[in-house]
Amino acid sequence: MNPLSPSDVKALGKVGVLFGGRSAERDISIMSGNGVLQALLSKGIDAHAFDPGQRSLAELAEEKFDRVFIALHGRFGEDGSLQGALEQLEIPYTGSGVMACSIGMDKVFTKLIWLIRGLPTPKYAVLDASTDLAQVVANLGLPLIVKPPHEGSTIGITKVSEGSALPAAYELAAQFDNLVLAEEFVTGREFTVAVLGQGVGARALPVVEIVAPSGNYDYQNKYFTDDTKYFCPAVLDEATRKEMERIAVEAYRALDCEGWGRIDILLRAADNQQFLLEVNTAPGMTSHSLVPMAARAVGIAYEDLCVEILRSARLKLSRERG
Repeated sequence: MNPLSPSDVKALGKVGVLFGGRSAERDISIMSGNGVLQALLSKGIDAHAFDPGQRSLAELAEEKFDRVFIALHGRFGEDGSLQGALEQLEIPYTGSGVMACSIGMDKVFTKLIWLIRGLPTPKYAVLDASTDLAQVVANLGLPLIVKPPHEGSTIGITKVSEGSALPAAYELAAQFDNLVLAEEFVTGREFTVAVLGQGVGARALPVVEIVAPSGNYDYQNKYFTDDTKYFCPAVLDEATRKEMERIAVEAYRALDCEGWGRIDILLRAADNQQFLLEVNTAPGMTSHSLVPMAARAVGIAYEDLCVEILRSARLKLSRERG
């Protein structure tokens, strides 16, 4: 862990670590935020916890933070709404701006942009109460993955292996979203690539392979067990690894992400074809989280990673303001 000089600490000013919130991922956000808070405090930074799920935007303004670290996951924290409020309050913040967060939180719009940019992503359909589910099965085949497009941490997700199970999977996902996303199921290996920076300066950290029990990388296996195995750097031939890093960075740039993020990718077993799954614009920072794991693989300690992300905090409209 690299120490900060008094001038570095002073330059960062009073820092708010925003975590908790009101989304279905509140518990995970609290775990992430506490980790970030302790890391910043250990570096001598004047850091303070702030839970937007329990305190108002007026109170946030009254705190007079010089910058904030967003450790919120899901709605009202990762979807652009908080980012817009911070723009209005003129408080610099970590991560992507309003538009990138809003699009990144919507898996359907994310896929549309990636497809326009020629980036690979699994075939899909958008479902509502009037959708002919039998036709969806006919078009996409089985198995299918059914999920709410605005949730993360595998909330509301179902693997559908028989057409008769699709209505129940739809109903589960529809509890969280008005529209539901159905994707073709890609059989293969699961990877994630953390990306730091912005624009042409964006860089990939080492690829992480995720090997979950019975291939089930669900909420429990993500955060609360040690049964899931992670391999970082992932064991890949050089050409496959370079291509995975390339499409991850391209996917990140396509959405105009900045600061940091994480791109999930599947590698199809049959032909080594890569498929982009989703982007996380405020990735987890828990003890099981993958961005800190990738950073450690290149010698970046958790505390130093938090400081690097914090230093990138800014108003995303500052270029327009001059």
